[in-house]
This record gives sequence, structure tokens and C-alpha cells, in this order.
Amino acid sequence: MHRITGSHQVQFLDALHRDHVEVEDRVRTNKAMGLARLPSKSWRVNKGWVLTCNLAADLDAWLRLLTLHDDQELARAEPETMRLRIYHLPARLACHARRRLVRIERTWPWAQAFTTSWARLTALPALT
Repeated sequence: MHRITGSHQVQFLDALHRDHVEVEDRVRTNKAMGLARLPSKSWRVNKGWVLTCNLAADLDAWLRLLTLHDDQELARAEPETMRLRIYHLPARLACHARRRLVRIERTWPWAQAFTTSWARLTALPALT
């Protein structure tokens, strides 16, 4: 690090530290998504588990980026908080007139956040 020009400056050290904090945050998120608990002693099973945990963490990050960006609390929430507020939805799936409806409990405090998120997801253009 001594051979890099400007590496002794405070701004360089601050940027280096911020990058490291971001990596630690992603590792903590992946562990909370299940990476901390490998299910088997088998390499093949654990390999699939790690892939699934990483996919869950990526989906969580994209959901926050695309749909919850304006909600300061949920945009930076931990995975456990997201599970409680968004993913474990107190709702019923109903079928009526050949349509599927999601009936969300009206007293649920995060119903508006979920419906806004869902509307933004369904409004995204389809990939071609």
C-alpha cells in the first residue's frame, strides 16, 4: 500500500474502509439468508445450499433496489426484519372469476409497503 500514490491520505483510507464494510455487510446478509447453516456433510448438497442462499441474497438486494428504494427503513433493513415485514405475508390466496387474488390483512402495518413493492415489480418491463 505504500507504493500506491496517495495511499497515505485520509480519503484513500476512508474509501478502502468503506469498501471493506460493504463486503462485510454482504457476508452478514448471506449468512442470515442461510449460509451460516450448512444442511449436510455432503459436498454436493452443501454446494446447492450455498447457491440457493446466494440467490436468495441477490433477490433480496434486487427487491430493495427496484421497489423499496424510497422507504429508508426497509431499504437498509436486515434480512430478519424483511422476513417479518415483507416475506412472511399475513394474507390469503383466493380464486375468483378465473383470477387469483391476494387478500392482505388490513391491520398489518406493512401492507402499504408490500403493495407498493408488488405494484413496482409487476410494472417492470419484461425481458426480451
